[in-house]
Order: sequence, then structure tokens, then C-alpha cells
Amino acid sequence: MSIYDFEAQTLRGEEESLSKYKGKVLLVVNTASKCGFTPQFKGLQEVYEKYKDHGFEILGFPSNQFAGQEPGESDEIAEFCEINYGVTFPMYEKVDVKGDEAHPLFKYLSAEAPGVLGSKSIKWNFTKFLVDQDGRVLKRFAPKTTPDQIEAEIKQLLK
Repeated sequence: MSIYDFEAQTLRGEEESLSKYKGKVLLVVNTASKCGFTPQFKGLQEVYEKYKDHGFEILGFPSNQFAGQEPGESDEIAEFCEINYGVTFPMYEKVDVKGDEAHPLFKYLSAEAPGVLGSKSIKWNFTKFLVDQDGRVLKRFAPKTTPDQIEAEIKQLLK
């Protein structure tokens, strides 16, 4: 099994197979518009701009599971990300990222790259998962880890 076995709905409501990203390095992020880490959208977009033409994608998945910090509907989320941070990387429908109702993709990511002390649960918004070109989940990054702190690892995979 790999990340390519999953599907997700875009913010425009279109079902998409993640197999479309085969051969690319991915950073999968659970996002929120009203979080203390929301300014990371700027850093994510900067890293995306730098490497998108070299086989890199960021996949954003809004979630309202942490203190209700993503209350908006799809069109509001898209507008917020574009207007405030110039986000052009793919954003998907709001999903649960933990618990029984978690999207299957996040159940998989959490199992493949456990957090501190082996915890499988996602603790907060802007948890990031680095996936290699073969769809293998390599690493989980804590919400406080900024995109520029991950850049060297992304660059290394793109070689």
C-alpha cells in the first residue's frame, strides 16, 4: 500500500486519485485558517514555488478538529488561502485527520509515520508528512516545524 491508493476531494468537489502524484515528492499538511500556525501558508507557498517544477507538490487538507480553527466552507477556505497567502498548491476538502472518522489517507499517514513516543494521533494543525517519489511516507514533522526547516530534506529527495 502507498499514498497512491487513496482518493480525496478537491475544494471544488472533484474526486481525485492521489496516484496522479506518482514520481513526485509530496508534503501533506493538515491546515487551518484561524490557527497560530496559519502564517506557515506563506512558507509553504515559498517552498512550493521553489520546487514545484522539480517534481514537488504540497497537498493541503483543512481540518476543523483542533479548537474549531477551520470553520469555513470550501469556497471560503480557497479564497482565504489565495487572497492572504497566494496559495497555488493543491487544497482538498475539509477532513477529519484523527479519530474514528479520520480520512483514510490520514489514518495511513499517521500509522506510517508515528509522532513523538510512537503516537499515531495528530496533535494539532500544520502537522506535515514527507512522502518520497515512490509513495512511501518518510517522516512526520510537528506543527511548529516551519516549511523552511524541512526544505533541505525536500531538496535532498529531489536529487
